Amino acid sequence: MALWGAAGCVGTYQLEDFASDGCSLFPDQSLILKKDWRDCCLRHDMAYWQGGTKEERKRADEEFRECIVLKTGSGALADLMYHGVRAGGSPYFPTWYRWGYGWNYSRGYKPLTAEEKEEAEKRLKKYRR
Repeated sequence: MALWGAAGCVGTYQLEDFASDGCSLFPDQSLILKKDWRDCCLRHDMAYWQGGTKEERKRADEEFRECIVLKTGSGALADLMYHGVRAGGSPYFPTWYRWGYGWNYSRGYKPLTAEEKEEAEKRLKKYRR
């Protein structure tokens, strides 16, 4: 009976509350240049937390790069950070900053259902309060 119950959980996904560590594995700002890009990382984390399709990840990473350029004026820094998230953000890596990190590990690239989008928005509203 216990095995049957556990087997029934395979393929179900539970969304955790949103959490962000800022710019994972990278500084949130430059103390020397007095530039701060942490809000770019927060918006990027919101996209990564809820996950979705491969195309949505690419778009989130491109928007992240654009945000870094706007905040810092540095295309080189934006490209460095962009390539970092492209290389390290796969949903198949067992990391806390992977694409779809709000879901259990096995989700991968999968579009969110209408119900999942609603749940994600509810949790983001909770976070913003």
